[in-house]
Amino acid sequence: MTKKLFIKTWGCQMNLYDSVRMADVLAPLGYTCVETAEDADLVVLNTCHIREKASEKLFSELGRLRALKDARKARGGGMILAVAGCVAQAEGAEILRRAPFVDAVLGPQSYHRLPEMVARAVRGGGGVLETDLVAEEKFDALPEESSTSGPSAFLTVQEGCDKFCTFCVVPYTRGAEFSRPPADVLREARGLARRGVHEITLLGQNVNAYHAEGAKSTGGGAFGLGDLIRMVAGIEGIERLRYTTSHPRDMDDGLLAAHAEVPELMPFVHLPVQSGSDRVLAAMNRRYSVADYLRAVGRLRAARPGIALSGDFIVGFPGETDADFQDTLDLVREAGYAQAYSFKYSPRPGTPAWALEDQVPDAVKSARLQALQDLLSKQQRAFNAAAVGRTMPVLLEGRGRHPGQLTGRSPYMQAVSLAAEAHRCGDIVDVLIVEALPNSLAGRLTEAPAAVA
Repeated sequence: MTKKLFIKTWGCQMNLYDSVRMADVLAPLGYTCVETAEDADLVVLNTCHIREKASEKLFSELGRLRALKDARKARGGGMILAVAGCVAQAEGAEILRRAPFVDAVLGPQSYHRLPEMVARAVRGGGGVLETDLVAEEKFDALPEESSTSGPSAFLTVQEGCDKFCTFCVVPYTRGAEFSRPPADVLREARGLARRGVHEITLLGQNVNAYHAEGAKSTGGGAFGLGDLIRMVAGIEGIERLRYTTSHPRDMDDGLLAAHAEVPELMPFVHLPVQSGSDRVLAAMNRRYSVADYLRAVGRLRAARPGIALSGDFIVGFPGETDADFQDTLDLVREAGYAQAYSFKYSPRPGTPAWALEDQVPDAVKSARLQALQDLLSKQQRAFNAAAVGRTMPVLLEGRGRHPGQLTGRSPYMQAVSLAAEAHRCGDIVDVLIVEALPNSLAGRLTEAPAAVA
């Protein structure tokens, strides 16, 4: 009998990938995905611990789901409720204590055990907790092919983090760095190509720290992300590659060479910096200076002229002064961003920064965040305006908000909308950009050949 599965996902692209793979491991049990929790026999909440008030959001959602579960039981049915992801990893025992109606709690390296955990819940053995941190075991247990649909897909190639930034919970929720063997990545990528995927984004907490144990690059050195990109780019049907999230300390020569030599690698890099103050970077344990970061940006732009840059910023880190924040604004002006993500610092229990004194008042953090976002928005608008009049290849990914409209992405990760017939979805088409909107572009199909800087 077909059973219904609903997965709610918070957070990063890796969580989106994990949610797809959870559906894959549950498919042999007869589960198919539905759009709402109200229709589901099994609900999985795939959580993220990075953003502020992550736990509060989870428990609020659990309260709503408890009512659904109780109503289902009153009608003689049942609902299995599972909490997965990074909040589950960090606070698994607390979740079961505060929400004993939850049937299963599992960390991000344990979701391959979902079928067993669901079976135990069905037999009446609720409150199952699985939070081992063995990434290799998880990937070995996954189905060879993903059920991803659509022209673009995520593919996790690296998990975990050894950097231990003082503000970050990832080393504690995702474990130590682990890189998947190239053969496994290529097998999954070929499966995606067979399903009609044309664009793959390679994922990792520190994706450019990827290294294949025992393998060598064509030049005889260590096998890194640049080598993996070249191999995936050689798969028939894969026309575009991206990667995220990268670390400034891991932009090695092999990856830079891939940017210069692999046309499938898109001219867009997400390179978080977090702060423009050397003093704050040291307190964050980022282990690079502003000069190091700008040097990495310069090397990228030398390898691929016209490359677009995205970044992450945290304002109001403990002890950040007005002068430190001004240094961040100065870095933004010097580096130049096509888009960026910026947040107020929020303490994460268990991280070194959580116990730091000299916390910045929230009103000050809010004012600084607004000033930073004003500058970043100005740069994004200027970058988008510079696209007007250019013809660019756009991968059409889905329907737009208006009838007869499709949307897609430029090589520089800009959202582009245009009039096109529905059957063109999945195609890479040449689009003349006719208008720059605050967060997207408008264009029209053209026969003129597109060029990418």
